[in-house]
Amino acid sequence: MSHIDKLGPGGRNAPESGIIAVVNHGRDKQGLIPLWAGEGDLPTPEFICEPAISALRAGETFYTWNRGIPELRTALGDYHQRHFNRVASPEHHIVTGSGMQAIQLAIQAVSGADDEIVYLSPAWPNFAAALGIAGGRPVAVELDFKNAWSLDLERLARAVTPRTRAIFVNSPSNPTGWTADADTLRQILDIARANDIWVIADETYALFHYRDGRAASFLDVADDGDRVIYANTFSKNWAMTGWRLGWLTIHPSLQQTFENLVQYSTSGVPQFLQKGAVAALEQGDGFITEQVERARRARELVCAALDSTGRAAFEKPEGAFYLFFKINGIDDTQAAAFNIIDEAGVGLAPGTAFGVGGETFFRICFHRRLDQLEQAMDRLCQWIKAR
Repeated sequence: MSHIDKLGPGGRNAPESGIIAVVNHGRDKQGLIPLWAGEGDLPTPEFICEPAISALRAGETFYTWNRGIPELRTALGDYHQRHFNRVASPEHHIVTGSGMQAIQLAIQAVSGADDEIVYLSPAWPNFAAALGIAGGRPVAVELDFKNAWSLDLERLARAVTPRTRAIFVNSPSNPTGWTADADTLRQILDIARANDIWVIADETYALFHYRDGRAASFLDVADDGDRVIYANTFSKNWAMTGWRLGWLTIHPSLQQTFENLVQYSTSGVPQFLQKGAVAALEQGDGFITEQVERARRARELVCAALDSTGRAAFEKPEGAFYLFFKINGIDDTQAAAFNIIDEAGVGLAPGTAFGVGGETFFRICFHRRLDQLEQAMDRLCQWIKAR
């Protein structure tokens, strides 16, 4: 009997990420242009790095608040007031070791073994995998694609059963770019209210929205008493993917519960990293604006290039910084993603990694400098035309 056979169900059932599989295949390929991961190519700006470095040199290396330092939780409240016009005291926020941990803690808080959480698919795979590892059952509700992505709210309502504990909503969506308007969020919230279940709102890309300012948020439609947990991250807005910093926005009555969950997982985020996060929130609005405009130009370049092949099908995304697209005549996107690495020197994520409804698509992260994207698209379009 192998070592794996002797593991518990969490270890045995942890799936390999379809994204990481292609990353590992092409990671060391010389000259490859990596567009597979969900991050831009800018390093964290100096105005964020310097306070973290100064705090580290000052010896801020001890245990700290499990829920996050007061200075950072205050800055999070100011951020929500500024961008969402929602008064949020420090007691509404818990600092986590990444947006991924924020989602894990939300899962732990609302569900147990054999409980269901409904989510919209195609989706970033980590949510469903984390729920499965925890013993829960992810229930996919497929978004429709007919030249555009859309949600059938009746299908969503039918997916809720007596075992359902929450609805997980990522808007703007990774990978599709689908973005719910306020009315759609209101109707999702009504389904949750009617069934006495939670909403877990992943609004990571709310500020990466390409029309009318930020995307609609559950903060726009929820009442103070609604059972909504917001999971977020510092990774995308402020080019901090490697910092592994996130946060939860919750009802203040849950503050101690989530502090307990942090204590029994990571016991908190290093204080010197949190000092950098304070600077990101207090000084980073201009940097976010620049990033969004940069991504907007990149979106136009990528969409135009793929459209010129006459073989790509996609919807220009309203939010986030991904294009989820089909190549007519190619159905096995996992095999094709490996071929594109080997033959074109471009790294894409296969749609098979994103679950139900994504199997025949590819995801490209276009949040990179334009000259590199032009080169990548030249290579990719030549590869497509040769097929």
